[in-house]
Amino acid sequence: MLQFGKVADSIGATSSKLEKTRLLAEYFRTLEAADLRLAATWMTGRPFSLNDPRTMQLGGSSLWRAVEALTGLESEELSRVYLKHSDPGDWASEVLQGRTRPTPTTLQEVGAAFAEIEEASGAAAKVGHFRALLERLDPLAAKYVVKILANDLRIGLQEGLVEEAVAAAFELPLKTIKRVHMLTGDLGETAVRARAGETETASIELFKPIRFMLATAVADAAEAMQRVGGQAWTEEKYDGVRAQLHRTGDRVALYSRDLKETTAAFPEIAEAAEKLEHEVLIDGEVLAHRDGKVLRFFELQRRLGRKLVSEQLREEVPVVLVAFDLLYLDGEPLLDRPLAERRKLLEGLGAEHPFLLARFETATTAEDLDRIFDETRERGNEGLMLKSPESAYTPGRRGMAWLKLKRPLATLDCVVTAVEWGHGKRRGVLSDYTFAVRDEDADRLVNVGKAYTGLTDAEIATMTEHFLEQTTLDRGRVRMVEPETVVEVAFDSIQRSARHRSGFALRFPRIVRLRTDKTPKDIDTLATVERLYQRFFGEDTRTSLAEVAEAAD
Repeated sequence: MLQFGKVADSIGATSSKLEKTRLLAEYFRTLEAADLRLAATWMTGRPFSLNDPRTMQLGGSSLWRAVEALTGLESEELSRVYLKHSDPGDWASEVLQGRTRPTPTTLQEVGAAFAEIEEASGAAAKVGHFRALLERLDPLAAKYVVKILANDLRIGLQEGLVEEAVAAAFELPLKTIKRVHMLTGDLGETAVRARAGETETASIELFKPIRFMLATAVADAAEAMQRVGGQAWTEEKYDGVRAQLHRTGDRVALYSRDLKETTAAFPEIAEAAEKLEHEVLIDGEVLAHRDGKVLRFFELQRRLGRKLVSEQLREEVPVVLVAFDLLYLDGEPLLDRPLAERRKLLEGLGAEHPFLLARFETATTAEDLDRIFDETRERGNEGLMLKSPESAYTPGRRGMAWLKLKRPLATLDCVVTAVEWGHGKRRGVLSDYTFAVRDEDADRLVNVGKAYTGLTDAEIATMTEHFLEQTTLDRGRVRMVEPETVVEVAFDSIQRSARHRSGFALRFPRIVRLRTDKTPKDIDTLATVERLYQRFFGEDTRTSLAEVAEAAD
């Protein structure tokens, strides 16, 4: 594990992508298959492969308690060091210096320790196993164990570079590695197959979820039509949960965007899938709905993460799966077939409620697209997907075959009430802003969200100095500040939320600009937020599914 840490440090020390790839490929060539599987996975910043159902359930507080117990340092000192780094691995490496008893530890031994932590019942047991692992590691090795468990190496090593390193290590075309990774959903498995020369036998396997195909964002209708060459299928972009349905025989499983199984949260969909007469892998979106209308995402959230859904909850928040792609049918992968062909096969399944087919419409001009977009937003959806009917399905890739067109619902002028120190490339600056509107009835500010995107690095650096001077209460990671800085915030939707005193939360907020021309007296009010919510997301604005349920024109 110490060698893993040394290689990772070297990779993080260079900004050259070519050098990062070379260093990693050289390291991969030295490893046996079992170690290679682990190293390739860990170099993506995850303890287990993306489609591995295991989860560590070892949060930041547990990491903290294990390190605190091992070092014996006071909480104030640990906080001081953490704020210096704003990175859990770098923090652990410093405070563990001279406080562990390093013994040679292999990747396999660390992997076994990860399994013990994952299998342990209760936070105390997990912390105990984790502390025992840290105690036997050199601080450099511990640094990367902590980073892996925090799911972020922060060494400038993206997944694509790991694929390139695998290709270079075993002298295979990059497209071959990408395809095997696409089919298996497991970079460790991909590396082992590359080492053994067994890339040609890779294929989709049911109940080993593959990554979802992604769409590239476009700013407006004109750009979208230019990208698609003047004609595109449009589908409504739903405000639900992306899901992948696997079915064969009497076995059914649903997987979420992070490839973790979520079948228990939607039992009626699994029950209906058992009646299908085919082996399938379907890509779609789970929506909450009642009486033919889509409910707000806030309602669907009541289902998420459930291991058991009561009959009462099933009645209160019924769900459907809107299917928009078919990736596997009766033993045959369909990824390389055109979307138009996959759609016909999807229609031929004869699936009934709670399965619905995504409604699509053809656009040939920017004016068509603007009209369709406005209509879908009126029905309460997020925006539009644009797809080429000739496109193959490319898991995990953002190409131009699938585009997404979204526009902010509105913008609000808000005042910043709190700021947080950033992570990764933004460590050392205050980059996360909590913001509020004015509740005129109570004459107070009430928070409605937090944003960390939209400003340039230069603006963030300048505002860091500003907020340090405006701090009224230092809570370590979070600073309360004088409510004087006004920002214009864009967002995609509004939902009810008990998190904020306002009772609302803006979804996908981003800062449009600093409003130096405005004072806190000019900010928007809670009444404005309430009006927008009722206009777009109130009880009388639920989306009709009558058209969604129809087949293609």
